[in-house]
Amino acid sequence: MTLVRRAVPEDAEEVLRLRQVMIDSVFGTDSSRAWHAESLPTVRGRLADPDGDFAAFVVDHPDRPDALAALVAGTIDYRIGRAGNPRGAIGYVFSVATDPDARRRGYARASMEALLDWFRGRGVTAADLTASAEAEPLYASLGFVRKPDPDPPMRLQL
Repeated sequence: MTLVRRAVPEDAEEVLRLRQVMIDSVFGTDSSRAWHAESLPTVRGRLADPDGDFAAFVVDHPDRPDALAALVAGTIDYRIGRAGNPRGAIGYVFSVATDPDARRRGYARASMEALLDWFRGRGVTAADLTASAEAEPLYASLGFVRKPDPDPPMRLQL
């Protein structure tokens, strides 16, 4: 059906563009794009490391050469193991985005399945994500369930 592939460094600008599509759709349009230039070298470097803890899976846009139609990115975090996860590997899914003119074609689902397979291949036994109301049915159909959050997260900006 869909040709999903792992993103490469040459995809970095399109990866950032689709991340902005996701940011705009979830948080409202943000005209600030200045961060793209600063982020670009880091994204390129992460995409160049096939053995690293970051992966992005993409679908090439069927109507626009050199553009991406869909993006799913994820990382693997390590925490000391415990019962149910003795290896301590936790997957985190983020930046799930489909270009507005390429939606409803199964690209996000296919890309998510590729990322979940990558997680499994790396020994990950659980994956987390933050779901928008619009995307929750897709994630639920893949087996994600809402979990109670007894401890609100805290963050320190460094």
